[in-house]
Amino acid sequence: MIKKTIVLAGLILALFSGSTYAKKHKIVLIHGFQPQQLLNDGDVTANGQDYWSGYWDNLADARIDWPSYERVEEKISTDYVWPKLKSFSQSNFCSPGCIFVTHSTGDLVARYIIENQETWLENAGLTPLNIVATFDIAGAGGGSELADLAVSVAQATENWTFLIEAALEAWLGGDLTDEMGVLHDLKVNNARQLAPFPDARIPRLRFIGDATEYLGVTSPFIQGNDDGVVGTHSSCGGNRQGHYGSCSSAVSISGKLNYQSNAVAGFMPYHYPMLMSDAYSHGSLLEQEQQGKVTTASSVEQFQSGESIVFDTYQQTKGWWFWKSDYLYVKNSKNDSLSALIYSAIPN
Repeated sequence: MIKKTIVLAGLILALFSGSTYAKKHKIVLIHGFQPQQLLNDGDVTANGQDYWSGYWDNLADARIDWPSYERVEEKISTDYVWPKLKSFSQSNFCSPGCIFVTHSTGDLVARYIIENQETWLENAGLTPLNIVATFDIAGAGGGSELADLAVSVAQATENWTFLIEAALEAWLGGDLTDEMGVLHDLKVNNARQLAPFPDARIPRLRFIGDATEYLGVTSPFIQGNDDGVVGTHSSCGGNRQGHYGSCSSAVSISGKLNYQSNAVAGFMPYHYPMLMSDAYSHGSLLEQEQQGKVTTASSVEQFQSGESIVFDTYQQTKGWWFWKSDYLYVKNSKNDSLSALIYSAIPN
């Protein structure tokens, strides 16, 4: 009897503590660049699961894993993405609607999927996927200057210096090798030319960090504000590279409500920045731990299916007299991580 009670209690706890059964739409994870795979191929599936172990893995219904030593338009698409899309279509997996949750280069992979999945599946006599939105966390769809730097050094078109060595070793986790793989796709110009204008009107919802990573050694090589790996021109979904400081002209990434003269002025089609925080770096955006308060570039956006995702906000005044300023924050961001805020806002 005691064992049955424990099992029942466990099932009830799982139901109310973040099980994906409580969500209307299917959640599909698409991870980002994994530099260790350039040194050691490893197990693509195990690496993919490891990537999301901080928060999202147990909340998702599926993953699309891919190797960083390949290219997006080549084996990543044919050998890793296509079999997953085919399986999803054959099983009607996305019939209730799929949300793709991406991180970093996963943003670029998702854009290529959005551009091509309908044609690929229809040509195979299958039904296209019902993708209602993507949640792009620290999105690298606009490329990263670090990839430009790495490729230039590998091709000997960039002079090797101590600062470059420190930045690349911090980012890649080791010495630069001849294996470039997806780094070629991550070069800013290459990334921005890869499926830049998909016909599908799937909203790309953006979630942005602005804290330093790798002790700040990578930031001098990235244009504008950055999260240690990608600049705001990319993570916000800006339609061009630039020295941007916020995704919104009305609020800073720290939440301060005042005019932002260096905000992103134009966005890629259907790209909508939502949450921003100067407390989260590229990697910590995926973690369970709360790092600091979060603000909104936009607090409400719609999925393609018509539902809205909403983040409740409040204003707080700080300082005194001439130094008084108003800040905009997301409710519960004092206690919950940015990833937890995103998951909680997904319609049930």
